[in-house]
Amino acid sequence: MKVGLFFGSFNPMHIGHKVIASYLAEFTDIEKVMLVVSPQNPFKAKKTLLHQHHRLMIIKSEIENNNKLLVSDIEFSMPQPSYTIDTLVRLKEKNPDDEYVIIIGSDNLRNLHKWKNYSQIISDFKIYVYPRNGFDNYTEDENIYVIKDVPQMEVSASFIRNSIKLGKDVSYLVPENAWKYIDEMNFYR
Repeated sequence: MKVGLFFGSFNPMHIGHKVIASYLAEFTDIEKVMLVVSPQNPFKAKKTLLHQHHRLMIIKSEIENNNKLLVSDIEFSMPQPSYTIDTLVRLKEKNPDDEYVIIIGSDNLRNLHKWKNYSQIISDFKIYVYPRNGFDNYTEDENIYVIKDVPQMEVSASFIRNSIKLGKDVSYLVPENAWKYIDEMNFYR
């Protein structure tokens, strides 16, 4: 099976995440998209993160009825911060018959050279890149493919967190079940 790996903090999951994951599962050769919840991204401060269990549960609540979207806590039992190459190795060990494709935004592509063992990642795995406004200076490589028709949404998790803290209604920026979980738990207030 061809599985797209969409790594992220998902702090919280928002409609942009769901649109990208759903689009790639429906309109590319990827059969399923796995949202991999990262306990700690090496490029982000951990203090701003909602506990990993809740970030996982927010996604689970949203995708439970979609058989093309999965969520993974594989990095929860791995050393932190989380490094993509280590997760890829573990996933391949667990599921050697699956083909894994990395899904990243064009904003992350410009920092790919900073990733641990990035040359091994580029040589061993395909990377599907979705465009982000202001980050269009990328070139396709042997294993890097730009998915040009992905709907673009300028939504950020930090905007959602800050807006909730200010008492603003951002329910339209978070998928329905995910919003219900966040609202009921009083997260980000």
